[in-house]
Amino acid sequence: MKPRDISLLHTLGTPSVSPDGTHAVVAVTRPDLDADEYRGELWLVPTDGSGEPRPLTGGRRDAEPAYSPDGRWLAFTRAENGGKPQLHVMPTAGGEPWRVTDQPLGAGKPTWSPDSRQLAFVARVPEEGRYGDTKPDKERPRRITGLKYRLDNLGFFTDRRSHVFVVDPFASRTSPAPAVQVTEGDYDHDEPAWSPDGARLTLAAARHDGRGFDHYSDVWTCAPDGTGLRRVTDTTLSVGLPRFTPDGETICFVAAQPGPNGRTLIARHRGVFSVPVDGSAAPRRLTAAEPYHLASHGTIVPTADGVLFPSENRGASDLLLVPYDGDEPTVLISGRREVFAPAHAGGTTVATVADQNSPGELVVLRDGKESTLTAFSALTPLPLEEITTTAPDGHPVHGWVVRPTGEGPHPTLLMIHGGPFTQYGWHLFDEAQVYAAAGYAVVMGNPRGSSGYGQAHGAAVIGDVGNVSAVDLLALLDAALATGGLDADRVGVLGGSHGGYMTTWLAAHHGDRFKAAISERAVNAIDSFHGSSDIGWSFALDLYGPDPERWRDLSPLSHADRIEMPFLIIHSENDWRCPVEQAQRLFVALKLRGVETELLLFPGEGHEMSRSGLPSHRVARFEAILDWWNRHLPTTSTP
Repeated sequence: MKPRDISLLHTLGTPSVSPDGTHAVVAVTRPDLDADEYRGELWLVPTDGSGEPRPLTGGRRDAEPAYSPDGRWLAFTRAENGGKPQLHVMPTAGGEPWRVTDQPLGAGKPTWSPDSRQLAFVARVPEEGRYGDTKPDKERPRRITGLKYRLDNLGFFTDRRSHVFVVDPFASRTSPAPAVQVTEGDYDHDEPAWSPDGARLTLAAARHDGRGFDHYSDVWTCAPDGTGLRRVTDTTLSVGLPRFTPDGETICFVAAQPGPNGRTLIARHRGVFSVPVDGSAAPRRLTAAEPYHLASHGTIVPTADGVLFPSENRGASDLLLVPYDGDEPTVLISGRREVFAPAHAGGTTVATVADQNSPGELVVLRDGKESTLTAFSALTPLPLEEITTTAPDGHPVHGWVVRPTGEGPHPTLLMIHGGPFTQYGWHLFDEAQVYAAAGYAVVMGNPRGSSGYGQAHGAAVIGDVGNVSAVDLLALLDAALATGGLDADRVGVLGGSHGGYMTTWLAAHHGDRFKAAISERAVNAIDSFHGSSDIGWSFALDLYGPDPERWRDLSPLSHADRIEMPFLIIHSENDWRCPVEQAQRLFVALKLRGVETELLLFPGEGHEMSRSGLPSHRVARFEAILDWWNRHLPTTSTP
């Protein structure tokens, strides 16, 4: 895979299944290098294999499809001519879509009422005089009173709260229809869903002060016009994805229980809970705290037989069916692959599933049988080679090698993921493929701190993340080198976010193991991260410990005087998760000492640049990384 081959990568959204279960519609998004943007189409996929998948829409950016319960209509979002996404509706029997909304900041995914006559959605409502024709630098100042006031890749949000709306999509087919704002107040609201009888909506919101160290949110219900708003849960959880059960008597949702201090959500599993609609009982956890944890970007679907729930499992993600009585889940899809987004209708379950050969395909489950419906992947990737080992203290360590073609010995890259409570897994990963195709063996894994191996594995790094993770990462590297064909004298280290933190930490504390390093969008100085990051006010305390005096020793920047190897720093100007000062401080520290150091700075990008930034920026980043390795870990295979 070459850097420009990102144009061949696709991303699948959450599918929607027709009421009779015969078809699914899914959004397929790819980078368009010529236009330097992302293009998304909706594809129609027969679930019985009776026909080939085919494009259904031709918009520049179509997403979030939703079949109406009567099967006659398909709602979706479309961003026209670079504008904000708006709701559109089209007949499933054929015909052109029409625009339904005209929200100034765009509309979120549509959800049909049971009678197929209304759509609920979420949209941000700007304060008067903001986010409109007035230039941002001409707006009045913001008065900020709480710790939560901005978010990476979004920006300031307390002056544009998210609210639930309901709209009649058939009121007019020539111009957007007026939408009714259901919620109000200085709070964010999310994930509306209809009760089976259409009499109520459920939604997630933190409708309380929430100005301090507060991660709590609740499930609420109200009538479709906003009357009768009532809190259903007991403000002891951080909730999301509320959904009515088919009988309408219970609401299922996903939540994490904060730790003993009432705040910490690091290394806390997000499981399935249920609560009576009338709030007559406290929420009940349906999945045990161990080992079940909602997969990244996963969603839940209540069915007649239980809740569909994708759960992380040692680099994989299994699709589970969770019984409403709390009994052990049934595994529906497992193996060396990752399930993200399930959907269900008409007795048919469809899910997006990734594996080492594809970033995602549609898989159908019907009558106990599984089959793959699509073949969107246009790449032939190098395989993932699984490795397992133990750290010196006996703790198991799990990971993979992506090996270049040829006998070697190959220069080797130790690649470290962010989080830290996330996981590398069984899917086609562009980073590993690009570097391996250039002649580098890529070693990657899930050391302590990662998700997918239980809460204790994730929490083991709290208060000493650098030292604890380093032990596992070096054990994984040694195990990979022992497989043969990898050059122990030509090893580089790289990573982003927490992976960038660990890159700098390893370069300072274990510099004899590496020839060069690349740290990207990293935390380098905990003290300034604590105050400047969008999540730093809580994350710094929860991961690195409550003692600010100890933060200095835990900060990679404090040990920069021990770094001698060539060091490339990559960052984005608009990164609010790890603000750019984190990169600047490390760059200055190394540069003043005469270390060969470069800073690659991307304008207009946030923390997610390598995954969702401008396609041209993603290509430029890959090219710069390969150039750096070619200079310091040369291989004849490097372009």
